[in-house]
Parts: sequence; structure tokens; C-alpha cells
Amino acid sequence: MNLIEPAQLPPSLIIVPILGALVCFILPGPWSGRVGLLTSALTVVAAGLSTWAVLAEGSQRHELGGWAAPLGINLYLDGLAAVFIAMVAIIGLLVGIYARSFYATESDQHGTNALYWPLWLTLWAGMNGLFLSADLFNLYVVIEVVGLSAVALAILSGKPPALLAGLRYLLAAIVGSMAYLMGVALIYAEVGALDLTVVAEALDGGLVPRVAFGLMLAGLMVKTALSPLHFWLPAAHSAAQPPVSALLSALVVKGTFYLILRLWVDVFEGSITYAMGQFLGALGAIAVLWGSYQAIRQSRLKLVVAHSTVGQIGFMFLLFPLITVAYEGWGYAPWLAAAWTGGIYQALAHGFAKAAMFLAVGVYVLAVGNDEKDSMVDLVARLPMTTFALALAGVSLIGLPPSGGFVAKWMLLKAAFSSGQWWWAPVIVLGSFLTAGYVFMILRQAFAPAREKLQLRPVPRAMEVTALLLGVGSILIGLRAEEVLLLLDVDAPFEEPVEPEEGGAP
Repeated sequence: MNLIEPAQLPPSLIIVPILGALVCFILPGPWSGRVGLLTSALTVVAAGLSTWAVLAEGSQRHELGGWAAPLGINLYLDGLAAVFIAMVAIIGLLVGIYARSFYATESDQHGTNALYWPLWLTLWAGMNGLFLSADLFNLYVVIEVVGLSAVALAILSGKPPALLAGLRYLLAAIVGSMAYLMGVALIYAEVGALDLTVVAEALDGGLVPRVAFGLMLAGLMVKTALSPLHFWLPAAHSAAQPPVSALLSALVVKGTFYLILRLWVDVFEGSITYAMGQFLGALGAIAVLWGSYQAIRQSRLKLVVAHSTVGQIGFMFLLFPLITVAYEGWGYAPWLAAAWTGGIYQALAHGFAKAAMFLAVGVYVLAVGNDEKDSMVDLVARLPMTTFALALAGVSLIGLPPSGGFVAKWMLLKAAFSSGQWWWAPVIVLGSFLTAGYVFMILRQAFAPAREKLQLRPVPRAMEVTALLLGVGSILIGLRAEEVLLLLDVDAPFEEPVEPEEGGAP
């Protein structure tokens, strides 16, 4: 007899971090960190059990309060949601270990250690709720939870640059949420339901659903910082403290990307056109080239890594034109699974690599005292573990084998050529070369000899180890792709039709 029924696991992914956030808010500073790490570990266990349940028994659906849709609220956990939940769990735990050491070394004038944990755990609960929710309005609620928690984390240092960047972030979050909510209102007026499955069955592909989806898509693109709507991201991510920058860049922008993907393939497929897919792909291509170019031009390391996020988000949006042909009467095509896998793998690879890179840069800043590129000299001999972590993350961002970034870009290239959309291939290749430019720019500085020996501040070993583990993770997800692919096969939207055996049932 199972102690925990698989159907009861999805609620625990939200309840555990919320309860932990409440306890952390009540307890004083030193205890807040301990409870925060314990809650993180328990949430990771819940995520692991949920992932295993999906692999063993397929998708899980939980009706809150026993009420079925459309009256009740459903939580739905399939392979796609499980992959993102697992990513947030692993990265969140390691960033939490880093954060506890980071705040122990910083002068805590603003009580940031005590505030970090309730805000982060609330954000974690919101992200899990986003991945699990199967209702358009509840998705709006958890989007707001994620957005407000992320803004509060971004201004945690209390410094003027962080406050100004946080205000811009807040305005962008509000505009994005209002656009999404207007789309939800139009859908409810059209079909009288909010459950994703019910809405998908009721929509007929008319003008109102297309206008609604356009509003929702525009709002979510602002929150995901897809170029040219990325105006808020570089300042917000670079001005935040290193643990927060890692969370914002590696995880938060993936939440709204996931929601766009979910709505695209599960709800509004009847309203999507080939032109819409090409438009999103074009925006992704602009983001790849512009974000990577801007990263090369920066003189501060945190701004380099922040602009890099803009470029790497663009790679994820190259998925949409490659899968949109499925809604243009093509039926199943052999490249759809490759495109699907490549886009999601890009999100995973970027999550691990960008968390590792921001944490590594945070170690540099703590040791040197600033994040100016010219100050990061002769660090390979004095901080070898951190430099290696940054190099591994760079390998994945560039897309070199055997990293997760290589799997992503290879799959996207394969889908681009197989579908006849060869024009996306030069974008992927040129974007990888530009990525190599700013990665090697950072590493060149780390290997450059210093004219005079600088006195480095001591850095806790836990901070270096967690950055290295995330860098290694960005490589391992390329070497161990089988488990991820098995998860993505659970209720995948693009499955090859199985031909009946001769003489068998039709």
C-alpha cells in the first residue's frame, strides 16, 4: 500500500513551499535560513516523487475539494510540467545553499536573509502552481504571485539601482498581467468556461479567440522579456543580488514561456496560423542576435550575463515556427518531435547554465569587490573552481557537445532543415558564434595575468561548489537525455501515430 497516492502529490508541490514561507516569515533571521533549506529539501522530495509518478503511471490530475471542472479547480501534471518542476526543484535547492552562505558573508542591514526565504519560497510555490494549473484565471493568480515575489526579490538589496530597476520590472509585470487578464475575460465571455480542456473543446477559431490569444500572448511575452519587449530585464537582473539574479534569469522567465507553450499546443491550436508561428520565430531571431551582440558590448559582467539571457530566450522561441505547421493541415510530421524536444531542452540547458553563470559571477564580485570586466584578471589560478563552473556554463550556452545546449541546438537545426525552414539555421549558428564571443571574452579576462597582485576577499566554499554543480548539471543533462525524453513523451502533443498491425483492430 502506498503511503502517498500519486494523485495527492501535485497539491504538495504548492502547499509545502507556502507553509515554509509562512514559517520563515515568522521566525527570526538565523532560523529563517535553516527552515528555508529544510523546506527546499522537502519540496525537492515532492518534486522527485511527482516526477516518478508521471514516469510510472502517466499524467496525474487532482480535483481540489473533489469538485470537477468546470465548477472546480483542477491541477494537472503531465510530462512537460514534470520536467519544468524538476528543473526548478534542482536549481532552487542549489541556489538556496548558495544564498545561505552569501547572506552570511554580507552585512545584513536590510534584513535580506530573513526576507529572502519567505519571498523565494512563495515564488517557488507560485511557479509550481503555474506548471500545475489547468484554469485560465488561476493561471493569472499564480502569475501575479510569481511576478510580485520576483519584483520584491529584485529590490532586496535596497540600493538605488535595484529600486529603479525593480520599479521598471513592476510596471512591466503589471502591463503583462493586465493584457493576459483581458484575454481571459474575452475567452470567458465567449465560451463561459475557464478550464483549459473545456476552453480548448469550445473554441472555434473565430475572431474573438484570436484577439484574446493575441492579448494573452503579448502580456506573456512582456513577462518573458522576448525582444523587443525586454526593456526591463537587463537592469533588473544585473542590479539584483547574485542568488536573486540566478533565480530570475534561470527560472522566472521560464514560467511564462511554459505558459505560452501550453496555450499554443493545448488550447488555441485552432486559432494559430503559419504567419503567427513565423512572427514569433522572427522575434526570437531578433532576440538571439541583438541580445548576444549587446552582451559582447558590456563592460560589467552582470550586464553581460543579463543581456545573454535575452539572446538565449530567443533560441527558445525558434520552437514555435517549427511546430506551427501541425495546425496548417500537415498532420504528423517527423520533425515535430525534434522541434518540441529542442525548444524544451533549450529552456532546461539555459536554466542550469545561467544559474551557474550568475552564481560564478557572484563569487567573482564578492572576491574582487566589483563586477567590472577589467577587474576580473588572474582569477583562474586563484578561483579555479568558479572559473571552471563559468566555463562549463559557457560550453552549454554556446551549444558545444556533449552539453544540454548542444542537444537543444542540434534538435532545432534538425527540425529547421527537415521542415524546409532553413532560414532559422543561420540564426542558430550565428547566435552560437556570438555567444562564444562573450563567453571567451570573460574567460580571456580570467586567464589574463594581473599587473599587480590584488587582495581577494575570502569566499565560502559552498558558494563555489554550488556554482560548479550547476555548471556540471548543464553538461549532464546532455549526457543523460534519456530520462528527460521519457518524461516529455508522457502526453506529448506531437506523437507519431501508431499503425495497427496487419489483421489487428483498426
